[in-house]
Amino acid sequence: MTKNINAPALLERFKKGDASAFQEIVVAYQDSIYGLCFHMLGDYHSAQDAAQDTFLKAYQGLKAFRPEASVYTWLYRIAVNTCIDYKRKSSLESLFRHRFDDERLIEQEPSDEPSPERASESGQLAFNLKKALDRLPRKLRAAIVLKEIEGLSYGEIADTLGISLGTVKSRISRARDELKELMQNPQK
Repeated sequence: MTKNINAPALLERFKKGDASAFQEIVVAYQDSIYGLCFHMLGDYHSAQDAAQDTFLKAYQGLKAFRPEASVYTWLYRIAVNTCIDYKRKSSLESLFRHRFDDERLIEQEPSDEPSPERASESGQLAFNLKKALDRLPRKLRAAIVLKEIEGLSYGEIADTLGISLGTVKSRISRARDELKELMQNPQK
């Protein structure tokens, strides 16, 4: 839970050059932002890194922050986008990472692992989906990623992106239609 702070006063102090004002913002919101990152990433170390990156990005952009917005909502959006970047990076790395365990190569017991052909098909499907996602307009991609990859509700997506619930539903529907078309016709 965040502490009750006077965010406008802290922002004013920061804009006048008092760096300790930002430290107070970090102390007030660090647990909430870490919790969000952990929930989205599911890994202690990745969540710590993402939370730290969130505050770094916030620090770099704090002078441009609009006082009419909520500090927490602003930090939340930065954290969500940072976590999406981390998940994207992790997904891409896992596509290209192969682990070989000498003991398993020696053993001849049946494996629960997919066959090389199935793994190749799965890898190709993931690659094609990534390419299709990359071709979506940014607004559609953000909505579908938050819904399908991050598992946010329509209301959470609306709050995160600062749009209406109807717009969220429309963007997700359009994104699904466009993804389906791009997956069926990758040359288009």
